[in-house]
Order: sequence, then structure tokens, then C-alpha cells
Amino acid sequence: MGELGRLDALRLAGLGAAADQGMDRFARLVTRLLGVPVSLVSLLEADRQVFPGMVGLAEPWAARRETPLSHSFCQHVIVDGRPLILGDTRTHPRTCGSLAIPDLQVIAYAGMPLTDADGHVLGSLCAIDHTPRQWSADELQDLEDLTAACSVELRLRIATELIRQDRDHAGLLLRASVELGHSRGLADLTRRLRHLFGGPSEPSFVGLLLADAHGLRRVVDPDDVRPVEAALDRLDLDADFPSARALRDGRTVFVPDHEALVAGFSAEAVAGYDSLGLRSVLCVPLPGGRGVLTWCWSDPHVLALTEEAVLTAVAGYVSQAVERTLFVENRLSTAEQLQSAMLTDLPAVPGLDMAALYLPATDQDMVGGDWYDAYALPPLPSAPRSSLMLSIGDIIGHDVRAATVMGQVRSMLRQATLGHPAHSPAAALDAVDSSFGVLPLGPGATAVHARLDPDGGRWSLTWSNAGHPPPLLRTADGRVTVLGEHDLLLLGSSDGLARHDHTHALPRDSVLLLYTDGLVERRDDDIDTSIQQAAATLATHGGLPLPLLLEVLSRGLADVPQRDDVAVLVIRVTEGPG
Repeated sequence: MGELGRLDALRLAGLGAAADQGMDRFARLVTRLLGVPVSLVSLLEADRQVFPGMVGLAEPWAARRETPLSHSFCQHVIVDGRPLILGDTRTHPRTCGSLAIPDLQVIAYAGMPLTDADGHVLGSLCAIDHTPRQWSADELQDLEDLTAACSVELRLRIATELIRQDRDHAGLLLRASVELGHSRGLADLTRRLRHLFGGPSEPSFVGLLLADAHGLRRVVDPDDVRPVEAALDRLDLDADFPSARALRDGRTVFVPDHEALVAGFSAEAVAGYDSLGLRSVLCVPLPGGRGVLTWCWSDPHVLALTEEAVLTAVAGYVSQAVERTLFVENRLSTAEQLQSAMLTDLPAVPGLDMAALYLPATDQDMVGGDWYDAYALPPLPSAPRSSLMLSIGDIIGHDVRAATVMGQVRSMLRQATLGHPAHSPAAALDAVDSSFGVLPLGPGATAVHARLDPDGGRWSLTWSNAGHPPPLLRTADGRVTVLGEHDLLLLGSSDGLARHDHTHALPRDSVLLLYTDGLVERRDDDIDTSIQQAAATLATHGGLPLPLLLEVLSRGLADVPQRDDVAVLVIRVTEGPG
């Protein structure tokens, strides 16, 4: 960790192979006080030395402000942790072969260690002469004093950067509490989690693994699938991976560099991280043993106490989001299965083509009460061709209760229809409305209930509307009529207002569209305007095969979170009933 800490301090100092006004000032002071032609503030990185402070260096080195380690005397100062004072570098066995002698004319050298607050030697402040020289005690004392001042400057820069990071970490916690709290589903949670982090020192990869009976399964963001996620989508609990160990031991596991990964974990784990170009990983177990959150870096990483605390807190937010998401998904699954079981398989009726669409809400647990229905009536002796009943409706509310009430209302509407001699849609709706006044069915519902009757060589539509969005009827010439006649919602009220049946002829190639408000209702748009837009779409595309027409009508609904489910029923007259 010593070398990692030293390199991390260099990164925090923010100095490299570019001129820095403050560091150049120290170099000038050295040349002035010691009377030397060259002075350098030399910082040693992993594979080079850089000169943010420099005076007197010849070209091309002056423009580059860096040299390879083959030209470095500073590396000896760092290894020894003490000053390196040489009157003639050509006569010293440790330095006589250095390329700095012929290329940079480093003959006399005096270098003092530059240190951070933790004692890491970051580089040296050095004085250089092109001829042999005996350094006096006063010169070395002046160089030592300047080195102490330069070290203080480096420590201030490091401290300033650490304060900035702490401020960024506080902002990260605030963003995490908001962003992760709004996640919709596990994939969305992973996507939001990865977007929280940015910047050169932030993780290159963030992964979420959830625990189940067999070990750990990876949650994949479908918009950002990494190769290792596809190859290692599941880990056994006893796998020799950092994440599996964190879950088994119930503690944070940190791997600072590639050497620690090779020394502590399996070859399969090393190959997985190598395939992503990752060298460091932090694995934090989620509270309650729900899984593991992993942060990975492409370079060796030093984990500060503040950073570890912040990432552990983020893991707590993730755990809460996972618990909430799994709970909501379970509720959604239950409601959607219940709702799907209640939706009707469309009957085959000669002369008619039918198709239906149901889209569940995507916003949290907003699922429930939309439905459609279609069934043939038993033929009468006077009418050998049977009529067809159609319904579309919406229970007020969006939860599992709304789904169960939907099933009850749908069944009652069927029973009321079959029990009425004339199969009047208005009479059936009136009977169901009375039930809302007696039974605990919730705040109410809207519905369109309709009957298609053979009428000589064509079909006739009879319908009644209980406060529902109006049906749309397109004729073969592309004209669309809004069937706007309607009565009150199903509220169980005792006001005694009558419900009405309305009729309309359905010629050949006409298309009848029944839908719930989820198809047309938008938060920022007037619903009447949206209905007109749906009518325009029906006018333009009503000649398409019905599955394609449904696709066009619902286009764009998947691009934004839907707060309501959508049900659509569409019928085309293909020929006369006879």
C-alpha cells in the first residue's frame, strides 16, 4: 500500500508534465540561492519523472518536462527516503551509468525529498550543476528550507483536493438518496447506479449481484451489457471471487491492485477482471444478505476512509431500493397474472376481424382495472346468426384491488347482459351500476358496452357509454366518427338518471375502436386533443392489418413511464353476416 498511497497522493496533488506557476517559483529560488544553472521540482510517477517546476533544462527536455526513469536521480531519493548529495555523479557507483549524465549534463546533484502529510516521498527538489561541485552546508540548509516549504505547498494542494472530494461525496449521497429512490425495476436501478458516478477517480464499473438459493445472480443493465456480465451472469456462493467472499463473510472486501487479486482469488476471478481491464475492486454486502454491490477501477486504487463510508452508505440505499423493487415486482406479477387470467380470448365470428391489446402500467405498482371483453350471444329462433357482445372498461384505482374488482364487474356485466331478454347494453350497465351502490366495489368505473347484430347484409352497432372515452368508427373512405353519446359513470348513485342505447350502422370495411384512457391520456395534454390525434391515426392507418394498426396506435407508449394500463379492442367488418 505504500507505493499505492504515494501514487494516489501524486494524483491528488494534480501536478504532472506541465508548467505550474508555484512549482516554477521554487525552482527559481533554488537557482538564485544556490547559484546553479538547473533546478527541478521532480515528481516520480509509475513509469516516468515529471517536472512541474523547472529552470535551466536544455531542449528537448525543457519542452517535454519529463524523462523516462533511465534519466532519474529522483528515484534514488524516493527509495532511500533521504537527501542524495553528489559532487560528481560520474564517480559514484550508483549513478555513474545514468543517462542523465550525457543527455541532461547532470554532473553535480543535490536532491531533497518532497513529502506529503503521511510521509510518502513524492519526488525531490534538486539543484544541478554541469561541473563537479562541493555543496556547502549553507547551500544544503537553504535547499532543505525550500524543500520544506515546497512540501507544505504539495500538502495544501492534496488537502484541498481531499476537501473537494469530500464535498463531492456528500453530493453523491444526496443524489443517490433521490435517484435510487425513484428506480423502476432492477435494471433501472442498475442504470441509475452507474450514472451516479463520473470523473477520472470514480469507478470504471459498478455491478449489482443479488443473492438467491443458489448463490449470486447478476443484475444487468440491458443498455450497457459488459462481456463479463454475459459470461459470468451467476456465481456460486463458494466461488473464489471477491463478491462471493463478501457475501459469505458478511463484510466488505477490498482488492487494491492486480497483485492482490492474483494472490487472493481464483484464476477464473482474475481472468474475469482482466477481460474488463479492471485492477481494483470494492465489494460491499447489502444488509440482510440480499446481495453484493461492487465498484471496480481500471487502475490500482487507494480507498480513503471517507470514500469507503460513502460507498457503504450508497450500498444501504441500494438495499432499500432492491427490497422495494422486489416487493413491487411481486405485487405487479400477482396483479398482472390475475388480470391476464381474466382477459378474454377473442371469439371467431364470420364477417368480423378482431384484435386486442393490453399494456400494463410501468410506473411502480400502477396496475389494475382496465379490461376488454368479447363473446357471442346464443342464437335466437328468430335470428339464426348470433350477435356479438363487446365491452371495454376501467375500474377507478390502480392496484391489486382494482384488478379483482375488474373481474367482478366484468362477470356481473356478462350475467346482466345474458339475463336481459333484449340483451340491452344500457340495461346491463344499469344493473351493474346498482351493484356499486350495494357491494363494496370501490369508488366506481367507466365502461362502453356494445352489441353487434346481423342486419341483413351488414352489421348494426348498439352501444351504451358509462362515462368512458368515446368509441371511434372509421368507414372505408377513411372518415372517422367519434361516437360521443354517453351517460354517467358507474358510481352506484341513486339519482335515477336513465341510461340509453344508441345505434349506428357498420358497413363493410368499417373499423370500430374501443379503448381505455391509458391510450390517450397524457399529463400535459388535453384528453380531447389526444382523442382527436388517435382518430387521425385511425383515419390514416385504419386500412392496415389489425395487429399492425394496434402497433401504430400504441407507438411511443413504451418510451415514457405509463401511470395507467392500456386496453384496446378493435373490430373490422370484412363482409356481411350472411
